[in-house]
Amino acid sequence: MDTYQRADPLVGTLLDGRYRVDGPIASGGMSTVYRGLDVRLDRPVALKVMDSRYSGDHQFLTRFQREAKAVARLKDPALVAVYDQGGGGASRQAPFLVMELVEGGTLRELLSERGPMPPHAVAAVLTPLCRGLAVAHAAGLVHRDIKPENVLISDAGEVKIADFGLVRAVAEAGITSTSVILGTAAYLSPEQVGTGESTPRSDVYAVGVLAYELLTGVTPFTGDTALTVAYQRMDRDVPPPSAAIAGVPRQFDELVGRATDRDPAARYADAGDMADALAEVIDELRLPPFRVPAPQQSAQHRAATMFGAQTTHHVDGRARTAHVPNPTREYGADFADELSSALAEPETEPEYAPVPTQFAGIAIDDFEWARQRARRAALIWLLVLVTLTGMVAAGAWTLGSNLPGLLN
Repeated sequence: MDTYQRADPLVGTLLDGRYRVDGPIASGGMSTVYRGLDVRLDRPVALKVMDSRYSGDHQFLTRFQREAKAVARLKDPALVAVYDQGGGGASRQAPFLVMELVEGGTLRELLSERGPMPPHAVAAVLTPLCRGLAVAHAAGLVHRDIKPENVLISDAGEVKIADFGLVRAVAEAGITSTSVILGTAAYLSPEQVGTGESTPRSDVYAVGVLAYELLTGVTPFTGDTALTVAYQRMDRDVPPPSAAIAGVPRQFDELVGRATDRDPAARYADAGDMADALAEVIDELRLPPFRVPAPQQSAQHRAATMFGAQTTHHVDGRARTAHVPNPTREYGADFADELSSALAEPETEPEYAPVPTQFAGIAIDDFEWARQRARRAALIWLLVLVTLTGMVAAGAWTLGSNLPGLLN
């Protein structure tokens, strides 16, 4: 393990004498997420360790602790639970959060593996996402950083939102708002770019952009730099997803259009309002239920493989758990080969199995049949209405023609 520890001195250490750091899952500009273990409760956890430059910033630490407490009070299946926080202060240890470990991967990794989603899969992602955000909005909290990297998909098909409060803590401490903007340029609302203001309607805008990306596989604005991308939304509307990919229902165009309106007052008031609108779309289109699959080649799965954790995969509707033995702890030349072998040939998820009827390369036979049944039902009712109208008209005409004779 010595080779790996030199690359990351935190691996193998105990935070606050309780949380063992096993290995990194992902790293960003502000923090690194590790797979860890609560040795007191023998519970796997995710450890989000902030950059060491924050450890001596009392303004940041105060806001970091306040946001952690606020998020820990939120309860919803779609929100990643926060268990504890620590670091900073006299210890000079980097601040960290202890969170629920979601065995699976990120929505970004799923998009990279599978590409754009059919409408019923998009609805399956957005519904828990909006409901979880609605709980936070009702409590007066705004996420500020909705993007695929902050949406987790568990191996059981759960959709969960991570990283509540961190952007606010960093921004309010005045440490570096530029890094925040550069990391989320594709999803920022116009008011966030123009004034830095964030409200529940800002989260709604980000969810609208995310919905566009799920349907089309791309974000609506592109540019040479992140700031160029951010400023495009100041004077340009998000185009309808159907303009980028054929087959997107009109109802999703309207949902995305309202969520991403440049005028915040014209958007859904909050995530709860958007969740209600989405439920109406699901009912109108009769979208079938769908379990969102976790990405197979995720960083979280690789971290689990490194440390011999149990990983659960769902195949043909059945959960299969495999225990991957620990590779050599020296992480020498054989490690890459062992890891590649462990992750090779992922099993195909049944909901993405190719069949003749497809949308963007993904099977949606149930969705198409539901839409066809709805169209047939509407046509039948129209024919009945036309027939009844014709009969009434014919009766009225006959009565009118014979009325003089009847009166005589």
